[in-house]
Amino acid sequence: MTAIPARLDHLVLATPDLAATVDDFTRRTGVAPVPGGVHVGLGTRNHLVSLGGTSYLEIIGPDPEQPEPSGARPFDVDSLGAARTVAWAISPPDLDAAVATARSRGYDPGEIRPMSRRRPDGTLLEWRLTDGDTQHPSGLVPFLIDWGAAPHPTASGLPTTPLLSLTATAPAPEEIRPLLAALDTRLPLGEGPLGLSFTVDTPRGPVAFG
Repeated sequence: MTAIPARLDHLVLATPDLAATVDDFTRRTGVAPVPGGVHVGLGTRNHLVSLGGTSYLEIIGPDPEQPEPSGARPFDVDSLGAARTVAWAISPPDLDAAVATARSRGYDPGEIRPMSRRRPDGTLLEWRLTDGDTQHPSGLVPFLIDWGAAPHPTASGLPTTPLLSLTATAPAPEEIRPLLAALDTRLPLGEGPLGLSFTVDTPRGPVAFG
């Protein structure tokens, strides 16, 4: 059985040094992530790689060309000592219905809020996602995303490293599994230190990232 969750939209590899992490990914895999765009006002930018189908990897870090943001940068990139897989997202058929269903099952994935970034070609992408203090802080429970009318990132011809597996460990896995079930998704989850890891297929063979 494959260890890839249904409706996986993307994985988030956060880093305090975007250029260094992109270089490391390129060196290890033989595949170079491409610039995704700038999160204006948030102080971050990203690079992207397709994981096959409509799933992709987002490598996100501080944008040195932006002024310091008024608040914390997304995914607490400033507090990271090294690159780390910090979150994942699923794309349900109906975002609002999925949030309502999860709440009825005892888990609040957070408020739905609009987001945007500008691609290198100037195109503004706008989407909605769940965010907020009610999300589980572990990063093991996915946030939800709806791209609406925006072109999905994988539609732009990204370089590809097919995803072979996505797994996680947690000190108390039994606390996480009901939350995944509330979102109608699954994640291979074992007992251990808190963490997400994934493996991709590359021209240099399978490569794992934590």
